[in-house]
Amino acid sequence: MQDNTTKAVISLLDNAVYRVVDGKLEQVDKPKDGFGEQTIYWQDGKPHRYKVSYTKR
Repeated sequence: MQDNTTKAVISLLDNAVYRVVDGKLEQVDKPKDGFGEQTIYWQDGKPHRYKVSYTKR
């Protein structure tokens, strides 16, 4: 069995959400202001796209 792993280093001090697509790590954008929501859409077993929205009080 071959080991095809790749490692990435991230800071655990930063509040963030990440997604991995085809071996590449990508930080998901944060909501700009107020109360936020991040929605990830999957297609064929992979995270395909995401939506970031927010509301203000």
